[in-house]
Amino acid sequence: MDRYWLLTWTTYGSWLPGDPRGFVGNVRDIDGDQVRHNIPGTPYDADIPALTNYVRENMTGPPVALSKLDADALIKQYLETARIRQWSLCAASVMFNHTHEVIGVPGDPDPQLLLETCKRWATRALLKIRALPPNGEFWTVNGSKRKLPNQQAVHGGVIYVVRKQPNPLAVYFAPEWQAVIDEYDAWLRSLRDPKQISE
Repeated sequence: MDRYWLLTWTTYGSWLPGDPRGFVGNVRDIDGDQVRHNIPGTPYDADIPALTNYVRENMTGPPVALSKLDADALIKQYLETARIRQWSLCAASVMFNHTHEVIGVPGDPDPQLLLETCKRWATRALLKIRALPPNGEFWTVNGSKRKLPNQQAVHGGVIYVVRKQPNPLAVYFAPEWQAVIDEYDAWLRSLRDPKQISE
């Protein structure tokens, strides 16, 4: 594969702009101009209650929460989409309010197109097992597209998706990543039990 991406998107209404956990979205700077703080490694915006309240008041439907059944269907669809598109699905995880995929792709396609393709097929998978929400949206409008520029970044992305998510409903990683996951798990165990370091 020529390029690797970490794609992330949230369910509708579950992680609003202004959230204390942080967010990437348009905000106004001190001059009143719209800016977006989305450069990796730089601070992002967080904890703007007035913005959160404004967005909440203008939502067109209730927040969407995913179930275990939804998560299993999404992982199955991610694998199918990758197979059909001839992508490499390195890892994926689904939580109640967001999902991640680490994918490798041939060439250098537009990452927005990759994200839209994944979200579109994810929607189709959910429609097979549940009704469309009243406002017609399972997902937020956009999502995050982080290029993983080298093997170290891909390793980090896989670990992040597979082992660093809160309460995942479903997790997948390709068999070729088993050794990386095992090494990370062993490192974590050594932190908990220092005796393992000397063994």
